[in-house]
Amino acid sequence: MRTLLLAASTLSLALAAPLLGDAPAAADPAAASAAALAPVPLGKLTDAVHPMAYRLDLTVDPAQENFSGHVEIDASLKAPSNYVDLHGRGLRMSKAVATAGGQTFAGQWHEIEASGVARLVFDRALPAGPVTLSFDYQASFGSGPAGMFHVKVGDDWYSWTQFESIDARAAYPGFDEPGFKVPFTVTLRTKPGQMAVSNAPEASVTTENGLAVHRFAPTLPLPTYLVAMMVGPFVAVEGTVPATPQRAKPLPVRVITTKQNGGKTAFALEGTKGIVTHLERYFNQPFPYPKLDQITSPIMPGAMENAGADLYADSILVLDDAASTGHKRTFGMVVSHELSHQWFGDLVTPAWWDDIWLNESFANWMGFRIGDEWRPDLNIKAGALAEGFSAMRTDALVAGRAIHQPIPTNAQIDEAFDSITYGKGGHVVAMIAGYMGDDKFRAGVRGYMAAHRYGNATSTDFFAAMAAASGDPRIIPAMQSFTDQQGVPLVTFSPGPKGSFRITQSRYAMLGAKAPAERWGVPLCVRRDAGPKQCQLLTGPSGTVTLRGSGALIPNVGGTGYYRFELPAAEWDRLIASAAKLPGGEAQALSDSLYASFRAGRASPAQLIAGAQQLALNPDSYASKAGMDTLEIFDTAGLLSPAGQAGYRRLVERIYAPKLTVLGFDPRTAAYTGEDPEKSQSREQVVEQLATIARDPGVRNVLAKAGRAFLAGDARALDPTWFGLAFSVLNDEGGLDAAKALFEKALGSQDALLRPAALSAVAGSGNAEVAKWVLDSKTDTRLRSSERLGMIRAVIGDRGTRDMGFEWLKLHFDELAGGGGGIFFTAGLPRTVGGFCSAARADEIAALLGPRLAGKTGALELDRTVERVRSCGLLKDARGAELSAALAKIN
Repeated sequence: MRTLLLAASTLSLALAAPLLGDAPAAADPAAASAAALAPVPLGKLTDAVHPMAYRLDLTVDPAQENFSGHVEIDASLKAPSNYVDLHGRGLRMSKAVATAGGQTFAGQWHEIEASGVARLVFDRALPAGPVTLSFDYQASFGSGPAGMFHVKVGDDWYSWTQFESIDARAAYPGFDEPGFKVPFTVTLRTKPGQMAVSNAPEASVTTENGLAVHRFAPTLPLPTYLVAMMVGPFVAVEGTVPATPQRAKPLPVRVITTKQNGGKTAFALEGTKGIVTHLERYFNQPFPYPKLDQITSPIMPGAMENAGADLYADSILVLDDAASTGHKRTFGMVVSHELSHQWFGDLVTPAWWDDIWLNESFANWMGFRIGDEWRPDLNIKAGALAEGFSAMRTDALVAGRAIHQPIPTNAQIDEAFDSITYGKGGHVVAMIAGYMGDDKFRAGVRGYMAAHRYGNATSTDFFAAMAAASGDPRIIPAMQSFTDQQGVPLVTFSPGPKGSFRITQSRYAMLGAKAPAERWGVPLCVRRDAGPKQCQLLTGPSGTVTLRGSGALIPNVGGTGYYRFELPAAEWDRLIASAAKLPGGEAQALSDSLYASFRAGRASPAQLIAGAQQLALNPDSYASKAGMDTLEIFDTAGLLSPAGQAGYRRLVERIYAPKLTVLGFDPRTAAYTGEDPEKSQSREQVVEQLATIARDPGVRNVLAKAGRAFLAGDARALDPTWFGLAFSVLNDEGGLDAAKALFEKALGSQDALLRPAALSAVAGSGNAEVAKWVLDSKTDTRLRSSERLGMIRAVIGDRGTRDMGFEWLKLHFDELAGGGGGIFFTAGLPRTVGGFCSAARADEIAALLGPRLAGKTGALELDRTVERVRSCGLLKDARGAELSAALAKIN
């Protein structure tokens, strides 16, 4: 699974699910009696029952509020028992029967825990051995992307499924754990003329009782969370991936989407074909399933790797060759990520959720790597480092978690899907691959896949495969030092004799924080600017490195090391001076470590500003953005005085106005089709900085004029690349009237890019009058649930409206938590209020959310948020004035 915005994902995911960790779901005496039979499993089920095969027969009409199902599960019972523990959430069970030993046993269904643990109780004991469990039930569609959910798009209703992590239980009864991996035979009964999609190829379509009956071939072994069932008047483009050395026959592939996207997915089809070919070459195995469907949904916040039936946000797959560099990068990275899961996650699946890091971390690394192989001109690979360095800002907190840690309860599962798993995990995989060498690492991956094909595996299995391939047993403790403990290593360089440096490692901590002592096996690669790379494995608290060559010290060659560095002042200055010419990854590493040094109270404001200026000259678009992003963080948080803000705006104008003169700016549709992607991406960054930070009147006038022409009906006046910026400028100029007009434009459109861009511009206007109207309009029935909650989040999170948004939140918290799926909104709220910067606000956030999230999903994120807000306040008090004074001096 891949979320486009990790910070926002839990806001819109699982809207149909309860806040995990709440009291048991059922309070009636019968359920209480069932729960009293034995301890309720709050995490893994016991080994008392093992499923062997599922037969799912569901009647699905997306235009209705409910769907119904008949499910049969063949299983094996370890010992005689009068109850069976399994999973089901919100299923209105009309019949539950067991058949064993030629006898039929009537059962009573009880949901006994809020996460969806159920107990099927019989009046007499089932015998040990084979048993078939049969169920008839109804359930409600969700309105957000969890379980089986439906959305009206235009005049038509569609339904999709999104089951990771534990939402399959909201669609059908079963043993909803990754370790239970068995075949599924799916039947979907729909209105005639509708398309039905599942994991396996459709075997037949017949008509029964006025319904179309779509029967699918049995799947290869799957866990419950990878099952897919989609229904609606979809449209599709079809093709095949030609045979490869790994696969003898062509692979059928389709891109399936809602009607309004028809004719807009040819790019996705061709891109998918190329990415599959690259992945087969890397794994040296054929695509693991008999067909591949790439499916889109307008409310999916990212993508999901259902076996043979991946699901994506519309915006990921709906594009053409004229799309922006950023859009194409997202396509290449996310599609490569999800399709790599077809092997690493689907073909070989974690035995339990504590190893989900291995799925997601590896897929994140593969997403950037394979995406880069598919389109080297897009520089997709550099984005992996950007995510890794971004994750360090979370990993640097004292409150947190290791990549790999025990997950004893269902309430803790979703907390594993965060920037630590994706950003840090992917960076650590890249670091180990770089240290081992690409050939050895790939050999280890292939050996791991071959040993566990169509089965389950653990981190221990993966580490063993890497050690065997590398021939170096030290690789296991080195990897585990990064996966099994929290924190970011800080490697400090101190001058030694004759050009050497003494290096020490410690855990990085921000100003005022006290992090526990830890030690890593750091694969440390360093060089001089004009000198060879030298690598060593730093396992002790200190060591020595002697470098050959001349020029600046480069402490993280390639930027692939997951560590920060601290340098003597003179070495910092030399490295900063060389920033414009550094390779992109090394420039990103410089930006992150310089930011971290300032946050820790060491680097000076002058060094921070000089770093931003020099990095802005780097030709790599990720690197050039990194330095100014650091200053923007401090500005957005409120560290800068008015004079400091004015100086910051002058700095942005001074750096970027000359760049725009060279690049040029024409906002019309497809004005830069065929241009070098890095040049296009640089223009996007330059225009954004000038329009939003410097508030350059010339740039804003161009955007406003194009935006007005577009909204007046000139479809070619504004390329989708500039939707967000142009709409924001119009909002700034026109206030509430402009916001209302843009809101209506959004709700009248089903366009995959226009609608979300317009709603985002309205909600994130920073205008108090507009924000009040947005909050008052939250009940507009034309808004989808995820859109409604996203707009509320934007108001609360925007610098200009966050104070009023937080006050509104205090008054309406219970209303949000109690209806419309908003209960899961509470789990994402800590990140939403994380933009504040004071100890007083930290206390308020803790007081508001602490009692509501104690022991539940979201509790860890609340601890992180409170620490972030408090730490920011401490930094503001300690260094805000000196940073503001340094910026104010800029002419």
